[in-house]
Amino acid sequence: MKELSRRRFLAVSAATAAAVSAGPALAKVGKSRTLKMRNLHTGERLSTAYWAEGDYLGSGLKQFNRLLRDHRANEVTRMDPKLFDIVYKLKEKLGHNGEIEIISGYRSPKTNAKLRAAGRGVARRSYHTRGMALDIRMPGVPLSKLRKAALELKAGGVGYYPKSNFVHVDTGPVRRW
Repeated sequence: MKELSRRRFLAVSAATAAAVSAGPALAKVGKSRTLKMRNLHTGERLSTAYWAEGDYLGSGLKQFNRLLRDHRANEVTRMDPKLFDIVYKLKEKLGHNGEIEIISGYRSPKTNAKLRAAGRGVARRSYHTRGMALDIRMPGVPLSKLRKAALELKAGGVGYYPKSNFVHVDTGPVRRW
């Protein structure tokens, strides 16, 4: 049997404490966390685990980073893994087992500047340019219910765009608009 190193023990203990404080949806350390996403701009789909056995999975994170790339510039960045935790908590809280539709993931600073100049209501220092934001919807879940659930998490920023049919979530400070 593989000996548990002190470092691994501390990492698993910290992950357990974080999972327990995150609530019952994430309390099981050994439980795998899988997300199903579809990028609406590229049509690409991905269903894979990003976390298991108390730790983030490099291969799953890398696949999600590619899916959420800036499709205009074809640039990939490292997305904040906590963003996936937010989305996972939302899907668990809302009982959503289908795909999460991605309207916007990563945006390069150049793409962000172009969209801003075009008057698209894009923030100058958008969390999208830092790999810390997603614009999402969950088919079958009313947008207002998704917004309410995101606000209840108190895990970062939540923007509500009913005319464009999406909710923005990010790992920045807790705020709403």
